[in-house]
Amino acid sequence: MTDELTDYAGAQPPRRETIHGRSVDLEPLDPAAHGDALFAAVSAPEGIEERFRYLPQAPQTGRADFDSWIAEATASPDPLFFAVVDRSTGDAVGRQALMRIDTDNGVIEIGHVLWGPALSRTRAATEALFLCAEFAFTHGYRRFEWKCDDANAPSKRAAERFGFTFEGVFRQHLVYKRRNRDTAWFSIIDTEWPVLRSAYETWLDEANFDASGAQRRSLRDLISAARRG
Repeated sequence: MTDELTDYAGAQPPRRETIHGRSVDLEPLDPAAHGDALFAAVSAPEGIEERFRYLPQAPQTGRADFDSWIAEATASPDPLFFAVVDRSTGDAVGRQALMRIDTDNGVIEIGHVLWGPALSRTRAATEALFLCAEFAFTHGYRRFEWKCDDANAPSKRAAERFGFTFEGVFRQHLVYKRRNRDTAWFSIIDTEWPVLRSAYETWLDEANFDASGAQRRSLRDLISAARRG
């Protein structure tokens, strides 16, 4: 591996355009198009405290607080927010963002992830992550990041399942909700993505699921096998 990058011209900044998938689309966040369905998804009582535990916002149970948040989020260029839209219903079932966008160095992060009960732990949620990663690497990014509170065990497990490499913990990195955050850092780099993409595509294929929707092979196993060659 050489450190020379004489031909690297940087990455393309993400635009407010829809990223199309098979079961979900990532649509630029829009209060008129997504407000009602997204509020229903994020405010659903089931698991609401856990959904918001490690996010900057308090649980959005009131429409006024949600409307204030979505207006601010829609206007933000970084983080650039997307609604995760179920293609079968047209409803927003979650949201996520591309953030800390560094086009000169080709670094971008997925963050502000909130997947409602209808999306969380589903095939569509994995596709929503895959779409962001594929976007990053096809637009010239060299590094795709996932960061979370080091106390957030489910998020760390998800990062590992998705094929991110753990890089360490930044101690006392942030203060939020009047508490300290030690931040766990994960990444995928461009040279790793072709192998990971192959595993994702195999896992997402209809043939990997039986008639009841149960997976035949796990994404973790497919990634392990792909890395071994």
